Amino acid sequence: MTKLKLFTKNYATVMDWQRTLLYRDGMLERVLEPGRHRYDAERCSLVSVDMRPRLLQVGGQELLTRDGLSVRVSYAADWVVTDPVAFTTGAQYAEPVLYGAIQEAVRDLIAAHTLDELVADRALLNGDVRRVATAVEHLGIKVSGLRAKDLMLPGELRKAALETVLARERGRAELERARAEAAALRSLANTAKLLDEHPALLRLRTLQVATAPGAKVVLDAGIGSRLPE
Repeated sequence: MTKLKLFTKNYATVMDWQRTLLYRDGMLERVLEPGRHRYDAERCSLVSVDMRPRLLQVGGQELLTRDGLSVRVSYAADWVVTDPVAFTTGAQYAEPVLYGAIQEAVRDLIAAHTLDELVADRALLNGDVRRVATAVEHLGIKVSGLRAKDLMLPGELRKAALETVLARERGRAELERARAEAAALRSLANTAKLLDEHPALLRLRTLQVATAPGAKVVLDAGIGSRLPE
């Protein structure tokens, strides 16, 4: 009597945003597209890969600028898996490889500029997407964006930068005060010159003030009199 060997048949559902690698006896047989698939559970194993866009956060990196100053810069990278087979087999863990590629790219980027250049033009902080993309393309990864999030200075540099800003603002305030005082002095000089040329204006101004509500006028009887000889 011949015994029939029964194979356990299972079903796998692949979501629209997934691709599933089907391995039979340890070897890749095919990539399952979205849908419901039947497979031999005893001989086959499945590895699912998420194909949706992802965001990788690269925390603050201690980097040296061209003038030897230490700064911390954090980055965010937009990436997506384009080849699930390469993503699974190209490295034990593909994401750390991407992380390292970003670190190397931004390290060289920061080292190419001085701190003043980076602070004055934040666009210089944007990473070299093409370099990172080339470094991980063998892993079936596409990097579409690499942007700087924060530029953090050490405590002493932050204090120095704050003092510089405060000194600049104080200088502006002193300049505005000096301009106002100069304008006031010019106005007084012009008034004095006008009164000297037209003495009657002083008497008219006095009468104008005297007629104002609440004004008090003190008359000096000695004004205009002659002292005894």
